[in-house]
Amino acid sequence: MRYENIVRGRFIQRPNRFVAYVDIDGRQEKVHVKNTGRCRELLVPGATVYLERSGNPARSTAYDLVAVEKGERVINMDSQAPNRVALEWLRTRQLFPDLVSVRPETVYGSSRLDFYIETASEKIFMEVKGVTLEEEGEARFPDAPSERAVKHVEELIRAKQEGYGAYVLFVVQMKGVSHLVPNARTHPEFARALQRAAVAGVHILAYDCQVTADSLTVADAVPVYLTPSEPLLEKFNGISENIKENLRKGELSAIAEPLLKWYDMHRRILPWREDPTPYHVWVSEIMLQQTRVEAVKPYYRRFVEELPDIASLAQVSQERLLKLWEGLGYYSRARNLQAAARQIMEEYGGKMPDTRGELLKLKGIGSYTAGAIASIAYGKREPAVDGNVLRVLSRLRMDDGEITDAKVKQRVERELELLFRDAVSLTRPGDFNQAMMELGALVCVPGSQPRCGECPLSSLCVAHDRHCEGDYPRRAAKRKRAMEEKTVLVIRDDNLAVLRKRPAKGLLAGMYELPSLEGHRTAEEVTRYLADNGLKILRIQKLKDSRHIFTHREWHMWGYMIRVDELEPKGSSRETKEWLYVEPGETGERYPIPSAYAAYLPYLDIRQGIGGNIIKQNEE
Repeated sequence: MRYENIVRGRFIQRPNRFVAYVDIDGRQEKVHVKNTGRCRELLVPGATVYLERSGNPARSTAYDLVAVEKGERVINMDSQAPNRVALEWLRTRQLFPDLVSVRPETVYGSSRLDFYIETASEKIFMEVKGVTLEEEGEARFPDAPSERAVKHVEELIRAKQEGYGAYVLFVVQMKGVSHLVPNARTHPEFARALQRAAVAGVHILAYDCQVTADSLTVADAVPVYLTPSEPLLEKFNGISENIKENLRKGELSAIAEPLLKWYDMHRRILPWREDPTPYHVWVSEIMLQQTRVEAVKPYYRRFVEELPDIASLAQVSQERLLKLWEGLGYYSRARNLQAAARQIMEEYGGKMPDTRGELLKLKGIGSYTAGAIASIAYGKREPAVDGNVLRVLSRLRMDDGEITDAKVKQRVERELELLFRDAVSLTRPGDFNQAMMELGALVCVPGSQPRCGECPLSSLCVAHDRHCEGDYPRRAAKRKRAMEEKTVLVIRDDNLAVLRKRPAKGLLAGMYELPSLEGHRTAEEVTRYLADNGLKILRIQKLKDSRHIFTHREWHMWGYMIRVDELEPKGSSRETKEWLYVEPGETGERYPIPSAYAAYLPYLDIRQGIGGNIIKQNEE
């Protein structure tokens, strides 16, 4: 392609993305910059620039800045030029000898891609990226963060999955670069997107250009380096040769063989793992959320003994369900479990669906649980990404993404999806997922002292090679919990005790609790409150203080043991109308009580949980 009416000038300044001031023959001209990128390394004061005179006399700028000299190079920086020169080049049939047609600006998905191409054998989508950034002979893209570029790459991955050919073509708007790399320092997500695209089968090409003051022509192919073994991430400089070699293989595909060998030798014997039916995997995975494996075992056994299948779970009363769940915490998990069981009975004929898409339709099943069921119970090639997996991969790759960020988890899931689909040798997806979780739970543990000497992936791990395992994974600062003060009342006469059922929605919904008052109350205030409600107090005793931590709040509790003459309150307050009078001996079997009240339940002679052991879990 050629420009007309080119003049030479000297760059002065660029006050914003769209305009610059240039000295042309001793006069200062305001000109239009045909590149909205950063270009700071190009547009420096005194740089020689080339401008095309506009043919539109109504414009406020008479010139377009289209090229600049950087050392001995002339670099074209016209953002519209790459598509124009690519179209000219494609029509020469050098890339596609059997080219039938090229159509610019074609919508696919939610993006407008640069070209739709048809050859005698293939239908192709292509996205073109102009490259103007050069550092030490290396071309890099982008020079500023570009969410649009990431979106286009993701659309090309989807196009490839749907049977189209897919290409990213980097037009390097200069000559003399040694290779091209994604600019991970500026936009790491784009670098990762390109890696995913390459694994998915998207063609990643780069060509440099012959550039003069008034022309641009596609010239020669340039190598594209996508892995950290090449000059992609500066923080990987200096890593050992064995790490470089394994990164060249692709770090995710390289881990499968050593990981599965380790898992076969070291995996724990767990009841749900030995009989991985869809129902068993589902129940265990829901129980294991926010709860330790060893703590879950007895609860799991009791649960599946009483509710051995989906039908029995769907039919059990909610009170019995919550009693079986008592001590595990997060009671909404149990309610969602039953709601999903009823969905399965009504919509799937009582059979657990076997695809991620259908599993995600079930109440309480998210991406991780769907992946676990699909891969472990059904052998499907689906990832299951939990905190353990994120921690392992974060250290393995020195990944700076915050693992509490949902976008980071989604990105890792996409990367593993590509691995599962393209790694032909990976025939045990369920075991692979469990091995990743097992490694995170037993070896690549949280904190500053993972057991790297026991890790089958230590020779692959960049963080281990750089002795900075404790710096990963990155985490966002925790949100402060709200503090709530409560006064808990243990009220008894000779035969009965008082409980109250919590509302059907909200925190600890549908559970039973001890009566309480907001704030910290003195014995005199408690006595007055109960007297106002018709109770004759025989004795009141201050109990030890207690604290319970939820996800987003803490309860700081005072407690009182109160002996009354007879449990027949005559008051009319809303609280006392909701009181239930129960025999303490039957309370442990019939009424699910959250472990938030564990410090006060012994005063009712109540044992909670399995064997009376209280598991203090968050119950929100």
